[in-house]
Amino acid sequence: SQLCTQTQTDSQCTCSQTLKRMLRALGTSTGTLLRRSVLLFGCTSSPAFPVFRFSSRSAFSSSMAESPSPAELSQVVENIRSVRERIQARCELVKCSPPRLVAVSKTKPNELIQALYAQAGQRRFGENYVQELIRKATELPTDIEWHFIGHLQSRKVKSLVAVPNLVMVETVDSLKLAKSLNKEVANQRPAGTKLDVMLQVNTSGEESKSGTNPANIAALAKEVSQLGGLRLAGLMTIGRPDAGKDQPDFVTLKECRRLVAEALAVEETSLELSMGMSADFEDAISFGSTNIRVGSTIFGARSYASTS
Repeated sequence: SQLCTQTQTDSQCTCSQTLKRMLRALGTSTGTLLRRSVLLFGCTSSPAFPVFRFSSRSAFSSSMAESPSPAELSQVVENIRSVRERIQARCELVKCSPPRLVAVSKTKPNELIQALYAQAGQRRFGENYVQELIRKATELPTDIEWHFIGHLQSRKVKSLVAVPNLVMVETVDSLKLAKSLNKEVANQRPAGTKLDVMLQVNTSGEESKSGTNPANIAALAKEVSQLGGLRLAGLMTIGRPDAGKDQPDFVTLKECRRLVAEALAVEETSLELSMGMSADFEDAISFGSTNIRVGSTIFGARSYASTS
């Protein structure tokens, strides 16, 4: 697990000395680890400089995670029911229709997703990593509706669009990415079909977050709306964690929607607002969210490397 956390995504670790120190601490020989690594990671290096490739941190932790206990399976079902009750209570308070609930299952094992599917009727799940979504989509029921909610690189668009039950990409932040999606929809999906997309807006101005500048959102929306393979479903943002009850990011996203609706000559309500996560989904509902993305409140805290 230490090796994994020290390794950058999609990179290699060739530090033999660090590896040997770890092995001595674990009482494991290099040869033993190499034999196991061939099975687990496809190691093809020499014993002197072991080289491991990880497609992502989540792929490592998922492959090493133990199966959830019956108590853990029951807990996630209870958690999502609690979330739904909180959604309903807030909607009754502000007199609005319930938003779509996307259960964010990144790094979580299939068994937990299956429990929510079978016991709670949950059908919409969100993933942040392309390879993890692809793997889960092939292993889980085909009527699950997958939302991609992570940063998307153009080079991974082709494999993502190939997932037949991918229903929405919520993180389009450039015309280049939109054109790549549009091209692959035309190449891989039945004629006349459209893929729903949302434009991600960096409402907080944080450099660590993806998303287009609010000042550019109307122009980007006009360009994307012209692409025949995509349907502009709405706008998405990730609110800052210390926003408080005023929620400036939600206010900004609503203003962006007004500008986009004006530019496209459509009703504001025809454009969705994807905002609100585990810590702030109730506030997001009060500010008009139609799509909330809830992960840790349902699945529990995330572990990006196995600690067993």
